[in-house]
Amino acid sequence: MTNKQKMNKGGNEASRRNFCKNGALLSAGMLMPGLEMNAMVNVFNDKKLKLAVVGCGGRGTGAVNQALKADENVELVAMADAFEDQLEKSLANLAKEYEGTGRVNVKDKHKYVGFDAYKNAIDQADVVILATPPGFRPYHFEYAVNAGKHIFMEKPVATDVPGIHKVLEMAKVAKEKKLNVVVGLQRHYQNNYLAIAEKIKNGEVGKIVSGQVYWNSAGVWVRPRTAAQTEMEYQMRNWYYFNWLCGDHILEQHIHNIDVANWFLGEYPVTAQGMGGRQIRTGKDHGEIFDHHFVEFTYPSGAVISSQCRHQPGTWSKVGEDFQGTNGSIHMKDAGTASILNLDGSTAFEYRNRNDPNPYQVEHDRLFAAIRNGDVISDAENGAKSTMTAILGRMATYTGKKMTWDEAMQSKQLLMPPEVTWNSQPPTLPDGNGNYSIPSPGQNPMA
Repeated sequence: MTNKQKMNKGGNEASRRNFCKNGALLSAGMLMPGLEMNAMVNVFNDKKLKLAVVGCGGRGTGAVNQALKADENVELVAMADAFEDQLEKSLANLAKEYEGTGRVNVKDKHKYVGFDAYKNAIDQADVVILATPPGFRPYHFEYAVNAGKHIFMEKPVATDVPGIHKVLEMAKVAKEKKLNVVVGLQRHYQNNYLAIAEKIKNGEVGKIVSGQVYWNSAGVWVRPRTAAQTEMEYQMRNWYYFNWLCGDHILEQHIHNIDVANWFLGEYPVTAQGMGGRQIRTGKDHGEIFDHHFVEFTYPSGAVISSQCRHQPGTWSKVGEDFQGTNGSIHMKDAGTASILNLDGSTAFEYRNRNDPNPYQVEHDRLFAAIRNGDVISDAENGAKSTMTAILGRMATYTGKKMTWDEAMQSKQLLMPPEVTWNSQPPTLPDGNGNYSIPSPGQNPMA
């Protein structure tokens, strides 16, 4: 999710198209099958790297584990989370996993709890993992870049347009400082996607004219309210269902598939229109987000991508991407497979390797190899623009209107407050019956 100025028409159209193509070439060249990542580590620099994690949930804990596996000379020294119980649970799991190695070395004074805890944790480290709910990401990223840290941050990188602008601004600073920034859009580090990106670059599917991207599933966890919770604690514990923290599931999950469309097309959309709502997941414990979105994104080249995501049990499930080109069609599957079909339906290319390395691990392998070798990975700009693409889709479904990229980038609407404390009122509050206001297409402002 990046955070710069709005993209203008004309001269910037070419940069939209070239940005992803150049990135695809670089990634494919550095991460094709056969590359031994371990051979790249510790070639030039044997310094012990200190690691901090901000956000100690499942994703943050998993990212720490992957970082420690990526480089044998990395030590976890600091942790931060809004909740002490979550931090302690994460630390206990990691300490058990690395018992006796000395690589999980978090002293009591370096366990930081609260909304400002991220600053202290980041200050202790050379490399930081940012894995809180995404609404906080722009502020945490800003602090880490200003502090000169190498960064792994989860997607999405913001929940509102002001946050996008902040990430884009700091992405530029990170480049100037030669800081490595890896964003958790792991398909860029996944061999079947890299193989297809190379085929596209070589013109083997012709011009992509249309596509369909999907995250249709049964949904995710719900954490019920308890009697002792304040409204702020409830929303923080149940963050997925509140837009200031999550941004809706079109952003939090479906960004992966939308990002693939941007990458394979080599550009970002100029307009979006769509529809969405709540049909199944309608309870008080589902906050304010939709349970389905359908968006048509139109790109500068004229390509139209249809985007579907839904959280409805018992319905057709698919997570993946299909594209149609002038010379053939692309069919992506997440688990190590991909294919290109000719126009007559015959197979032109097939990628199948169930033993490919885990792309979640490869992200960290690449990050630490780059740090050791003095290279620079700069994922933040694309991360911001793909986040913005998903926000554009959300704006279209919430308003029921056709939205342009340029007008969306002018939005000043803050979903995420610049400062949050336990005494703050959340931006969204329930009514007297405990229900939250749901966006109404045709009536809703441009959130």
